[in-house]
Amino acid sequence: MPETIPLPQESSQMYAGRLFAPSFSGLDNCPMANSPWQARIRRAQHASGRHSFAAEILKFYIQVADFQEGLHRRLSTVLPLPAGPLDSELNDSESSELATQFEPFLALAATHGPEPLAALSRELQGRGRTVQSDLINSTWVVSSPSDAQGFLTWTFLQPYAELKRSRASVPQSHSARALCPFCDRRPAVAVLRQMGDGAARSLVCCFCLAEWEFRRIICAGCGEENDRKLPVYNASDFDYIRLECCDTCKTHIKTIDLTRDGHADPIADDLASTPLDLWARDHGYARLQQNFLGL
Repeated sequence: MPETIPLPQESSQMYAGRLFAPSFSGLDNCPMANSPWQARIRRAQHASGRHSFAAEILKFYIQVADFQEGLHRRLSTVLPLPAGPLDSELNDSESSELATQFEPFLALAATHGPEPLAALSRELQGRGRTVQSDLINSTWVVSSPSDAQGFLTWTFLQPYAELKRSRASVPQSHSARALCPFCDRRPAVAVLRQMGDGAARSLVCCFCLAEWEFRRIICAGCGEENDRKLPVYNASDFDYIRLECCDTCKTHIKTIDLTRDGHADPIADDLASTPLDLWARDHGYARLQQNFLGL
């Protein structure tokens, strides 16, 4: 059984005050969930009402998800089929089309993002199209960004990664490796889904959001299999989320237990539960892979 951990109130206040500033204009009339992005928006709205410490980042994410849905729809129309693999560089038409959409994304982040991210977005706006295009092309091929502008660009590129994955043939089961079977990147989170009398674990890619089966009692970071070195924690505020740690490589990954909350969403609930990441960091565990907002 997971060990229940305390999340002191001061940690929640520190989390909200350090990262976020009020910046949301609202999406009160968004339609019922009929796409992955609308489902994520609905879940983020629900979670922001339950967890005040995460409200600002979730409200910013709602703006991001709304933009991503529109970008995905546009790219699916204007870029030809079939799409190439995610491990290849962007071609000229892809790079050109993405560059035209990057400026509106930066404007959104500059207006609605937390101040450090807003300031970075304004700085990138001032650098011009050539620098922006170079950033898009270089970020597309990295296994994981190393700085804030890389994660910001990754967030922008994520809908196209999803689109390219949806156009490809991805193995249904890929339990032997802890890397995405489509783009070879690390998982951001894991999920538990009902299977027979128990639950099966899947990993969710940090970039293209592919999901693949993976054994439960094994570290996704280093392959440790000794359950005594794989402690599991959760908190009363997030009793459906398992913080799975490894004492060998000192990393952790969050597992969203859909058998306990079938309405949970890996992306929205990951953002809502950032205090778990703060607790893990304070106790010596690094996150296996930061999510696409760099948290």
